[in-house]
Amino acid sequence: MKKPNIFETVASKIKNNIDDGTYSQKQKLPSEYDLAKEFDVSRLTVRKAIDLLISQNLLVKQRGKGTYIMKQSDKFQSGQNGLLSFTESAKAFGKTSKSIVINFEIVTNLPDEVKKKLQVENESIYRIKRLRYFDEDPMTIEEIYIRTSFLPKDITEKDIEHSIFSLISEQIDISYSHQEIEAVLVTKELSEYLDVPLGDPLLLVHTVTYAASGIPILYDNSYYRADKYTFKNILHRP
Repeated sequence: MKKPNIFETVASKIKNNIDDGTYSQKQKLPSEYDLAKEFDVSRLTVRKAIDLLISQNLLVKQRGKGTYIMKQSDKFQSGQNGLLSFTESAKAFGKTSKSIVINFEIVTNLPDEVKKKLQVENESIYRIKRLRYFDEDPMTIEEIYIRTSFLPKDITEKDIEHSIFSLISEQIDISYSHQEIEAVLVTKELSEYLDVPLGDPLLLVHTVTYAASGIPILYDNSYYRADKYTFKNILHRP
C-alpha cells in the first residue's frame, strides 16, 4: 500500500479534529503557523493539507478573513442514486419539493459560456431562474438555459414550478450530465434567497445535461447551501 504523503496525514488529523469537535463547525481554523507548530511540519505542508480539505468541501477560504470549517450536519447527498432531478431527489430523501419561479423568458442574446455549453449560436433559448425548496427549507437557486425545442410549445410559468426533467422527457430521453463544482461565498442577493448569513460558503454547480446522442439539452448554474448539501461521486482509475 502506498504510504500517504505528509500533507495527507496532516489533512487526516485536521479532519479528525473536526469530526471529534476539537474544531467546531463554522469556526475559523487555526492559522497556518499554529497548525504547523501543532503538527510539527512546514507551513507549505499545512497549506497543501488545507487545499486538500477545501477540495473535499470540509473547509472554505474567505479572502482577508482566513479558513473556516464548513457545517456538515443534516446534509443531503447528490449523486448517490444516479442522475435524478431535484424533485426526484426530494422524494428519495422523504421530502417534498417546491419551486418559486423568479424569471422565465426566451432569450437570444446569450453569454459566450452558454453558447459554448449548449453548442448554439443564433438560437432562441429558455432562461429559467428558480428557488428550490426541500419541505420549507430553501436549498438551491438555479439558473437554467434550455433549447426551446426540448420543452413543450405551450409551456407556462406554472408548468416549470414542477420538474423540468419530466417536461423534457416528454420530448427527448435524458441520458447523462457533466458537472463542475466550486466553492463560493454568499452574496447579498443569494443570502436573501437562501436564508444564510452573508459571507457563508455555497457550492456553485455548473451542469450540462445531454441526450443519448450527445446533444446538450440544458445548461444549469445552481447555488447550493453548503450546510445542507454535498455531492458524492465514484471515480474510476483509467
